[in-house]
Amino acid sequence: MPHPAYTEKNFAALEDKIGVKFVNSDLLVQALVHRSYLNENRDFPLAHNERLEFLGDAVLELVVTEYLFENYLNPEGELTNWRAALVNANTCAAVAQEIDLEPYLFLSHGEAKDVNTKARGYILANALEAVIGSVYLDRGMDIAKQFITRWVITRLPTVLELGLWMDPKSRFQEAAQEIVGVTPTYKVLKEEGPDHEKHFIVGIYLGKEKVAEGEGMSKQEAQTEAAEKGLRMKGWKGPKVAIIERRAGDPIG
Repeated sequence: MPHPAYTEKNFAALEDKIGVKFVNSDLLVQALVHRSYLNENRDFPLAHNERLEFLGDAVLELVVTEYLFENYLNPEGELTNWRAALVNANTCAAVAQEIDLEPYLFLSHGEAKDVNTKARGYILANALEAVIGSVYLDRGMDIAKQFITRWVITRLPTVLELGLWMDPKSRFQEAAQEIVGVTPTYKVLKEEGPDHEKHFIVGIYLGKEKVAEGEGMSKQEAQTEAAEKGLRMKGWKGPKVAIIERRAGDPIG
């Protein structure tokens, strides 16, 4: 008899969405169990998803690495940056949102109420990695590779077009210098909270023009958010990169 909490969520619909039919559906369920849920539901029969996340993170990185190695002859440093853009928390959270994993998460009441936060983004990113781990355990590497190719690697053209392989501050600076000939500056507009829990609001400027504001628990975090918003407001993309695609007959090494 399935635990009552199982029947509240239609996991068959999730399997249809992600294109993977599980032999052991408990693995998929476990991938969506946050540690906080078990603190309030000690009778739940499955463990939390952190071990699956650990495994899925490794599978994701290997599959993306292999794909880049087999399809591009770009230098190691560039491929490393592209890989980082594909496997980072922001991308994993975006994939989780595209799949609509959030309704399937098992969260404590407190975590469930805490929506639209960076913490929720990390929970979603970790859940996506745990799902990858569960797919790998249940169906093997070939199916895990198909899943990662469909949901993650298909984002590579956007990563390259928008320059997402660079951090937002570097992208904004390069674009600003190339397009308007100005180096951006940052200014702390507001700082509040005790030393152990500071909150910063930072503005990004081109000369005297304030382009955008960002918030964060550190100046660096606030600057990064300001640069991200500035890129969107200006409609600026990242710098062009020379893409060297592998052709049939090219050497592997």
